[in-house]
Amino acid sequence: MSTSAKSKTFRKSKGAIDRPFDPALWERARAIARNYQVIIRQEDDGEWYGHGLELPNSHEDGRTPDECVKKAREIFIFTVACMLERGETPPAPASDAVRDQQVNIRLTTEEKLRLEESSKQAGFRGVSDFMRSKSLA
Repeated sequence: MSTSAKSKTFRKSKGAIDRPFDPALWERARAIARNYQVIIRQEDDGEWYGHGLELPNSHEDGRTPDECVKKAREIFIFTVACMLERGETPPAPASDAVRDQQVNIRLTTEEKLRLEESSKQAGFRGVSDFMRSKSLA
């Protein structure tokens, strides 16, 4: 049995024996993972490598792009099922455009004041919106 086929049915948990996921939990994981984006690239050896935009540590490979995407989606479902079983909240799909990432930068007091003033002059309520608008335009 392949790793991805085995992961679909069984899971290994610390301190527990292998056992199937609850079918309702598995279907919930499938519904969540269906909306995740797969990023693929071809390696020098001709294999395709794919990972999740929302789950960058969940990855698979395949001989074709379709096989790679299919296997990656199976890993996404498995990963989300594990998260749900542990009571964790899986990440929102990138297509939801949920701002859940934060970037911190260090500024001098003068730089911060100048940035706040520039934000106000440009009509922004805060520095975050100003910086996002200017840098992603």
